[in-house]
Amino acid sequence: MSKVIVISGIAQGMGREVSLMLATEGYTICGFDIEKKYLDSLSDELSKLNAKFHLEPLSITDSDKLIKFKDTVLKKFGNVDTVVSNVGIGFFGPFEEVDLNKALQCFDINVMGCARLLQAFLPSMRVAKKGKIIVMSSLVGQVPFPFESIYSATKFAIEGMVSSLRYEVTPFGIQVAMIQPAQVSTNFAAKAQKLPEKESPYYDRCVRFINRDNDLIRTATNPKQAAERIVKVIVSNKPKLFNQVDFMSTFFLGLNRFLPQKIKDKILLNHMNINI
Repeated sequence: MSKVIVISGIAQGMGREVSLMLATEGYTICGFDIEKKYLDSLSDELSKLNAKFHLEPLSITDSDKLIKFKDTVLKKFGNVDTVVSNVGIGFFGPFEEVDLNKALQCFDINVMGCARLLQAFLPSMRVAKKGKIIVMSSLVGQVPFPFESIYSATKFAIEGMVSSLRYEVTPFGIQVAMIQPAQVSTNFAAKAQKLPEKESPYYDRCVRFINRDNDLIRTATNPKQAAERIVKVIVSNKPKLFNQVDFMSTFFLGLNRFLPQKIKDKILLNHMNINI
């Protein structure tokens, strides 16, 4: 019987690549995204692979539509084996100048969006006494970067929430894993990168940070390479709680565990070219 996977933010980037790879392995692909035109093109690709699938245009902030999506998936396919929480938005800027209303929107999508998705599908997994939950975190969920205070905060929140959840659902046969990418060569970062006003005392360092970040993204792991590693986590019989998909996340998370704070700070500031 085909395994059924649900992926939020499925239409582009890593979510799309994961769905296509798993479709070739016989998985039934279910997912949603706000970008209908990319959903339509993904539908065409999945059809060419003769895959079973169900895709809907949907925002992770719409609780009512998400519940209807869950009901449709369970009615159509009977069960869900794996849920991948992949929706997220970036947020960039000096903390002093952050628009807190926009920051709240970031929390609503990145943290509460994940919570909505998991709450929707956990009951059926618990009853079935099996399932996997895979959540996209980030390197900055443990190693905060300057000018990404809000985004880092959402990923710290994700890691706390999911690590706690793991203890609760393990007795029901549900496995939990997180993915911690540093940079993947997509337009994800570019969507968030907005410079402060030139008069800002943070302007010069923000420019240097963005220029360095863009240099790193050009040589970063691409979505297909990242997806290959994510698929390995999904199909694993016993996935680890924390999983990296690129050298940079493995490197910095390793340093974070062992080095004194002063040395970690120096390495990070030099790496991002923002020493004063």
